[in-house]
Amino acid sequence: MQNNYYSIYPCINIYERPSTNSKISSQIIYGEKFKVLRKVKNFLKIRTSYDKYHGYIKNKKFINKIKPTHKVKVLKAKIYKSNNFLPFSSEIEILKRKNNYVMFKKNKWIKQKDITLINKKEKNFVKIFKSFLNCKYKWGGKTYQGIDCSALVQIFYKFNNKFFSRDTIDQIKYKKGSITKKKFKLGDIIFWKGHVAVCLNSKKLIHAYGPRKKVIIMPIIKTINIIEKTAKLNVKKIFKI
Repeated sequence: MQNNYYSIYPCINIYERPSTNSKISSQIIYGEKFKVLRKVKNFLKIRTSYDKYHGYIKNKKFINKIKPTHKVKVLKAKIYKSNNFLPFSSEIEILKRKNNYVMFKKNKWIKQKDITLINKKEKNFVKIFKSFLNCKYKWGGKTYQGIDCSALVQIFYKFNNKFFSRDTIDQIKYKKGSITKKKFKLGDIIFWKGHVAVCLNSKKLIHAYGPRKKVIIMPIIKTINIIEKTAKLNVKKIFKI
């Protein structure tokens, strides 16, 4: 039985249980590979190939043959002959080229300038994070339509073809780090229980912040104090991106 598939939808929700009334724990974007573990009524229990994330998705039509050659490098790439967009880091196979456009699916085109080679790396994480600035905060989200704090960090690693866990509880174990720091630097990742942010310089950080309901830039020390005061949480670890 063939049980490895690729998503052919811009974004689909991964639920904690086989029900749309269940909490959304993550998402799969276009071109993302996953394995079907079993069918449960109108749902599939799956495990994603990139980060081994488990959950349930609605049973739809998927494909098992695709060889992604390029990926979306902008926040959202307009799909022509459609009212939809491919989100950042979607992986596509180019089927046809015409003028400044590429076809990745039958009669579905995007601009050539919105994509790059699958193995291309973007070391400028500030550029990636800032592209999500003011995007809505959404628990389990991974796209321009809504993203959570851990996905914002993970998306940088995924785009650069490096592994990074989906949830903060696992991300914090990725590297050794310190608990306290007097001077923050560009690229410092700050972890709290259930939350994560990235320093843009010695004074400012960026994070998908639930209380502000969006991706926002805030002063580092002020943020640490606010989270300690309002959520009763202290910094658990700091390490370099």
